[in-house]
Amino acid sequence: MRLSSLPQETSSVEEATHKATETATAWVAKGQELLIAYGPKILAALAVFLIGKWIAGMLVGVVRKLMTRRQIDDTLTKFVCSLTRMALMVLVTISALQTMGVETTSFVAVLGAATLAIGFALQGSLSNFAAGVMIILFRPFKTGDYVEAAGTAGTIEEVGVFATVLRTPDNKKIIVPNDGITSGNIINYSAKDTRRIDLVFGIGYDDDIKRAKELLEEIVASEERILAEPAPTIAVSELADSSVNFVCRPWVKTPDYWAVRFDLTETVKLKFDEAGVSIPFPQRDVHVHQVAS
Repeated sequence: MRLSSLPQETSSVEEATHKATETATAWVAKGQELLIAYGPKILAALAVFLIGKWIAGMLVGVVRKLMTRRQIDDTLTKFVCSLTRMALMVLVTISALQTMGVETTSFVAVLGAATLAIGFALQGSLSNFAAGVMIILFRPFKTGDYVEAAGTAGTIEEVGVFATVLRTPDNKKIIVPNDGITSGNIINYSAKDTRRIDLVFGIGYDDDIKRAKELLEEIVASEERILAEPAPTIAVSELADSSVNFVCRPWVKTPDYWAVRFDLTETVKLKFDEAGVSIPFPQRDVHVHQVAS
C-alpha cells in the first residue's frame, strides 16, 4: 500500500511545482510588461516631484529673505511662507501625476470647488487676515502705541494676523478683529513725539482779565516739562454765559501729556484761589412773584 502510493504522491508534487512555476513566470512576465510600460513614467514623475520640491524650497527661501529684509512681521512671514510652500507642492504633485499619465482635470476641478467652499466658509477669517496683512505692511501703529480704533482705546500689546490685542488704562485685555480696525478711523496718540494740551479755564466777568492771563503765563513758564517750541497759546477764546473763557494750549512730549495736564489743572485752581480770581460755575436766578389773594 505505501509503495504503490509513492508514485501518485510524487506526481502530485510535480504538478503543483509545475503550476507554481508557471504562475511565478506569468507574474514575472506581467511585472516586466508593467515595468516596461510604466517604469519610465514612474521615474519621470519621481524626478518631476523631487526637482519640483527642490525648486519650491528655493522659492520659499527667496520669499522669506525678501520679507525679512523688509522687516515684515515674523508671524506674517511664517504664514506666507507656509501658504506658498503648500501652493507650490500642490502644483508639483499635480505635475507629477500628469507625468505618470493620470488624468488630473477632475482632481483640479474638485480642488477648486473645495477651495471656493472653504473660502465662503471662512469669509470672515479671510477678511481679518487681509486686514492683518494691511496693518503689518502699512504699520498705522506698533506695539506700545496708545490708539483709539474699533470703538475702543488702549495700548497695543500684540499685532496678530487675525486680531490685535489692546490693554486698556485700567488693565483690561481687549482682542479686536483686524477687520474692525481697518474698516474705521484709527487715532494713534503715540505716533508723534509731541502733543498739544488743550485746556479751557473760565473766570468771572468781574475778575481782572489781564491778571488772570498773567497767572496762566507764569504757571506755564514755571512748568519745566512744557516745550518752548512750539510756543504755548494763552488767549481769551469766548465770552460765555457766565464766564470769560481762556484757552491754554502748551506743547509737551507725548509721554508727559497726562501728567502735565493734571498738574496744570490743579496748579491753576490753586493759583487762582490765592489771587482771588474766581472760577464761576453755572448759576440760575429764580424770581418768585407773590400773587395777591
